[in-house]
Amino acid sequence: MSGFLMAAGRLGSIFALVALLIILVKKLIALVSFLMIVLKVGIVVAFIALFLLIIITIMSARKRRRREAEEL
Repeated sequence: MSGFLMAAGRLGSIFALVALLIILVKKLIALVSFLMIVLKVGIVVAFIALFLLIIITIMSARKRRRREAEEL
């Protein structure tokens, strides 16, 4: 009887370790996915900011050229 309990205990601990490893891998995949989404959103926000900066620069240059043309 005690041999059966020892074998069951060892098998149970092996199954528990396998289950914990599976859960750990799932959590790591979720973490990496979240970090990739954050990185992608950051890149999109940076490009939008750059695009807006270019538009603002173009508009201010046009305004400056119009003022210089009116002064002449």
